[in-house]
Amino acid sequence: MSAPPSPAKLIEIFVDADACPVKEEVYRVARRYELKVYVISNGGVRVPLEPLIEMVVVEQGPDVADDWIAARAQRGDVVVTADIPLAHRCLQAGAEVIGPTGRAFTASSIGAAMAQRGLMEHLRSTGEITGGPKPFAAGDRSRFLAALDEAINRSKRARGSL
Repeated sequence: MSAPPSPAKLIEIFVDADACPVKEEVYRVARRYELKVYVISNGGVRVPLEPLIEMVVVEQGPDVADDWIAARAQRGDVVVTADIPLAHRCLQAGAEVIGPTGRAFTASSIGAAMAQRGLMEHLRSTGEITGGPKPFAAGDRSRFLAALDEAINRSKRARGSL
């Protein structure tokens, strides 16, 4: 007699938390879908004391949090980050990736995002004043909520669990 099939892995959400302005929104959506959330940080980020929300404190150092996320994010998981190289790594693993402003990173858009990031780094290294990202706005929060909901539903459809 053969063993029953193992249950499909549930969707997990990974939050690159150190500079993430939408953590509360992630928690709210995750509660609605009953999804596990990992909040990854170098420290100093508080999370609600709930079984589905887990704070992960990694060592200090460049890309330590990114490496933790990239090593665990899998096809169908959702990653929330503004870090373009991390977004690229997670997309390669098959995860859905969205930025805090609601920007969805996709296989077709990540190349342009990486190129623009490289150009801006080059300009900054030559002393060019490039400014920073636009300030986070109320509209970004609502776009993020819609994008997170869409990413979760895409993952659920791909797994046949909708």
